[in-house]
Amino acid sequence: MTLDTRTQKQRMLAGDLYDAGDPEIQADLAATRAWLVRYNASLGATSAERRQLLVERFAAVGAGAGIRPPFHCDYGFNIRVGEGVFLNFNCVILDVVEVAIGDRTQIGPGVQILTADHPRTPAERESGLEFGRPIRIGRNVWIGGGAILLPGVTVGDDAVIGAGSVVTRDVPAGATVVGNPARQRPATQGVSE
Repeated sequence: MTLDTRTQKQRMLAGDLYDAGDPEIQADLAATRAWLVRYNASLGATSAERRQLLVERFAAVGAGAGIRPPFHCDYGFNIRVGEGVFLNFNCVILDVVEVAIGDRTQIGPGVQILTADHPRTPAERESGLEFGRPIRIGRNVWIGGGAILLPGVTVGDDAVIGAGSVVTRDVPAGATVVGNPARQRPATQGVSE
């Protein structure tokens, strides 16, 4: 049996069970909270000023990407947004592992992108350990307001997710999904933001 010598943060970033109360992780959360205070106070700032704040914290920020405050995330350093990505007011990204959002994707207000997950058995859950599963969103995706993307989903290029939908599994490229849980709909049925 091999002893796991990784730090709790290394375990978190690998998507393995980790202790969120670990001091290094708590320090990262505190730094992000301080950054969020600055970012969420920037509503009156220019797009360029807000973009500079995103560059400070995110793993990658494409040209022309924008996020309207208020915005909330766990760490920020696990978030990659492509060129021309837009997130409207009140979006939440729980980024204990990577969240990648492709070029020109548009995300409506109040969308939640949740990579954080918890063990299913009561004994494991009681231990306080948690883990994450990455979320990947393709290019030119439209996600309607209030949608929720659950841990581990991949959304293909050019897909549409209807407002208020709960995405529990992968969405194929070009598909339109709606509902709770989100299910694929024929392209002729409309969705709203």
